[in-house]
This record gives sequence, structure tokens and C-alpha cells, in this order.
Amino acid sequence: MDTPLNTVAVVGLGTMGTGIADVLARAGREVIGIDISEQAARRAVASLEASTARAVARERITEEERRDVLARFRTFTDLQAAADADLVIEVVPESYELKQQVFAALDAIVAPTAILATGTNALSVTRLAAESAHPERVLGLHFFNPAPAMKLVEVVSSVLTAPPAVDAVTQLALALGKEPVAVGDRPGFVADGLLFGYLNQAAAMYESKYASREDIDAAMKLGCGLPMGPLELLDLIGIDTARTVLEAMYTDSRDRLHAPAPILGQLAEAGLTGRKTGRGFYTYEAPGSTTVVPDAQTPATAAGPGAGRGIRSVGVAGSGTMASGIAEVFAKAGYDVVLAARGLEKAETAKSRIAKSLSRSVDKGRMTAEAREETLARITPAGALEAFAEVDLAVEAVAEDLGIKQQLFASLDKICKPGAVLATTTSSLPVVACARATSRPQDVIGMHFFNPAPAMKLVEVVRTVLTSDEVHATVREVTARIRKHPVDCGDRAGFIVNALLFPYLNNAIKMVQEHYASLDDIDAAMRLGGGYPMGPFELLDVVGLDVSLAIEKVLHAEFRDPGLAPAPLLEHLVAAGCLGRKTGRGFREYARR
Repeated sequence: MDTPLNTVAVVGLGTMGTGIADVLARAGREVIGIDISEQAARRAVASLEASTARAVARERITEEERRDVLARFRTFTDLQAAADADLVIEVVPESYELKQQVFAALDAIVAPTAILATGTNALSVTRLAAESAHPERVLGLHFFNPAPAMKLVEVVSSVLTAPPAVDAVTQLALALGKEPVAVGDRPGFVADGLLFGYLNQAAAMYESKYASREDIDAAMKLGCGLPMGPLELLDLIGIDTARTVLEAMYTDSRDRLHAPAPILGQLAEAGLTGRKTGRGFYTYEAPGSTTVVPDAQTPATAAGPGAGRGIRSVGVAGSGTMASGIAEVFAKAGYDVVLAARGLEKAETAKSRIAKSLSRSVDKGRMTAEAREETLARITPAGALEAFAEVDLAVEAVAEDLGIKQQLFASLDKICKPGAVLATTTSSLPVVACARATSRPQDVIGMHFFNPAPAMKLVEVVRTVLTSDEVHATVREVTARIRKHPVDCGDRAGFIVNALLFPYLNNAIKMVQEHYASLDDIDAAMRLGGGYPMGPFELLDVVGLDVSLAIEKVLHAEFRDPGLAPAPLLEHLVAAGCLGRKTGRGFREYARR
């Protein structure tokens, strides 16, 4: 198995197989493309012709190099063509019986030294290997779609795989310009093992009518910096494929979070499997199209201006990073802002923080010096809540402690004028508990900003069962006026973003706890394979492990699902005082400033 793997056969020329063939041919390998469908083979050739033509047009390769790439790719309809391959990569549909038939046929065709790789992300590599004539040469090689663009390749070993085979394909992945991550054999491996649980929860959230598909997708894109929302991504992957992966994961884990949401089965059985059929969670212009068209679930146009109360002045309670960021956002949008803290000195310190933030914007050319001074002039520091007597909207951004927030809302109830809207920025506490601390619960609502508030575009608008329609309309109008994107959600733990984000983070911790993969490999897998701006452990250390544990506990208490119980490793680190970057040590160690 010391072969450099110069000749590679790709069995199955669908989207993934075609992409893998493209990557191999461009990297100088002789590629044998095999598919029982002549039409699929022709499409694969046409795809490579088109992609290399674009590369020439962009001056990334020469016309001569293009001809060489095309000459290295030959297609066949018979597996016998794989006879001379050093490596065979199977990417046929996710059916164990079909894959087993391919491997059994290859055993009789290829040389004993050839390596056989499956592209599965849901089926057992070990089982495929065990039924092969040479189990030591069978492994998993999981590329991500689109293969030419995505950097991650998961190299999957079974207990039967020979280390030289793993080394050979790892070196090949590096030669292709990919980032190989070594993983063991379990459904979903690292990236999909974390990704599909999150996608499943998003589908269940939509199915329960907690939030619209548009708001769920917008929340995860704007709140987490993801390239696609979860329901958009399910439509791209294929709802039938997602269901297959989740079934395999549930069979392995028996974790309810992996049990496919019923809506996935309903859509799959109806043939509504996503973009490829023209309809899934969304409706598309045509099968295979990326263009979403309106359908019966498309939200009606929101009510025009004037549906809510007029808001001219805003009070922000708090002196921390979030409070000063929210005050900056409102002041920049033209509102008069009263920034109240426990003492005038703290309020003035918070205003100084805003001044520095605005100065950075001036230095970067994002605003003029004159606009900076006008914005600062709109902010009035105050040492007590009594300064909120005439504000139209009061926003609290104090400590995430229900008792403290309830005391504050009781005070606001006495101080604020009738008709003032009272908003909490809580990320995990029940908004209705704050509302019940007042004599006007109909005027209380959640406005969950994301940190840093001046940069992050998302605001979760959290309506309780007592919030009035007028107050809800008011906050949506204000959110749009401050140039944020409002998403509606009900008053339950985690709202949209944290309810989907933190179980994913918790599952990543469990992977490390079970010694399935390393911190670095998991972070790399999610950045390179999932398109996440940060890996889960990078993010946990930034958020703070104590904050993360508190949110996990709230989610577990609300939903009572055993799969949401905080990972013991997280609890142990918090108990040890390892809280992330702020203490210099969390999942990783950091240099003290």
C-alpha cells in the first residue's frame, strides 16, 4: 500500500462523484469515472468541461492545462474499468445493499493492493469492510459538497483498516489541497454527526409552529454567521438524505435529538425532498433551481408604519458591554437615549465606551466625526432609573438573574409613563416572569440583541402570551428602524438561536468526552465542512463556559430531554474555574493579557 494513488476510479457520477472527479483530475490524477447511466457520465464530462473553461476565463489555468485535465478524465459504464485503479472511491446512493454489491464486485476486479473507499456519511464502514474479501483495505473517504470548494475530508477508519491505507489516502487528501481529519466509524462522523442533530432540531422547531421557516433561517445566519439557514440547508442536502443519516444516527445513539422529526418523513414520503424536486421546506422555480418562489407558507407583507406606538426616546438600563452597545445602536438611529446605571459614574463610563466605539467607526471611515458628535449628544447618562420617567421604550440589559430583572421591572412599572414599552434583553430567562412583576404585562416584550450589538444584525422579538399586538408591532417597527432584522419567537428557553446552537455545542463536548475526536479536529471539521465561522470549542471559550452551562441547564429544565443534559466535562471545567478566554483557560489555554 505504498502506492502514490496515481489512478483513481470514482464509482457514481452524481453531484458528489462529479465534484470528486473534478478535484482529482485537476490535481494530476488519472481519473476513471464509472456510472451505469451513460447520461450521468455525459453530465460529468460536461461539468468538468464547464468548470475548467471558467478556470481558463479567470486565468487560473491555461488552455493547455485545461486540455490535460480533460484528457485525464475518462468515463465508463462498467465496473471492470476500475481494474487498474490504485484507489476506488464509491459514491453511489446511500443504500447498504447497493454499496455492498459494488464492493463485492470490486473485490473480483481490482488488484489486492488497491484501496477501496466509501463516501458514505451514514452507513457503517466496518460492516462494509467485514463483508469484503480484504477488509484491511476498506475505509471511508467523506468529501463535502461542493467537493471542489470544500476543504474538509474525513478519513474514516474501522477496527479492520490497515494504517498504511489510512496514511495513503491522507497523503492524497493533502495533495488535493484538502484538510484531512481522522475519525472513527460512527454515523455522521464528526461534521455531519454534529450538523444533522442541529438540522433535525430546526425541522422540529418549524414543525411545532414555534417560528416561521424564514425566521429560523434568518436567525441562524444573522445570529451565528452561518452561510445558510438550517431549513435551506436541508433542502440543499435533500430531505430524504437527511432522514437516512438521522435514522442511522438514532440507531447508534438512541438519543431523541437524533430521532428524525416527523416532518422529514412526511416530506420525503410525499416526494418533496428539496431543491432537487423543486419543493421541500421552500418552493423553488423548478427542480434543481436555487431560486425560491412564494408559496402558501410565505409570510404576508408586514403591516405598514403606524401599526405600533410612536417611539421617540429610549431608556437603556445597564452599564456593561451589551447595554452600551444597545444604547449606541439606538443613538446612531436618531433616538434620544437615556443610559441609566447604578450610579452616574458607571453610566458615564459606559458612555465613554460608546465614544471609543464611535471613534473606531470614524477611523475606519464608517461615519463622519460630525455624526459621531451628534450621536454622542443624543445619549444622556443617568445614575438612577427615575430618569426613565418620560421614555417611550425602556430596554433592560442588566445581569442574567431573574430576581434582579424582576426587581428592575417592578421599578420600571412605577417610574415609566403609561403606554411606555418595557423590553428585556434576556437570552435564556422567561420574559413572562419579568412581565408579571409589573401591573402592565401587555406592555412587556423581549428584545434579544446579539453581541456585539452595533455589529450583529439580529434581534429576536420575544412575545409572551400576555404581550399586546400593538406592543409587538411597535418593537418590530423600532427594530427595523435601527437597521436590525427582527425574527418573531415565543417565550420559551433559548428562543431560536440558543435553542439550536447550544445542543450542538453540548454534543461537540460529548464527542471529546467520549474520545471520539480531538478539539482541533472537531473545530476544523465544523469550520471547513459546515461553514461555521468558529469551531464549537473556539466559540465556547469566547462565550464563556459558565454562561454556556447556565444556558444548557435552562434548556434541559425547560424541555426535560435527556439529550439536553449538560455534558459532564462542561460541568467539571466550570467547577474548576476554567471558564474560557476570560480566565485564561477553558477547553484551551490562553495567554494572560
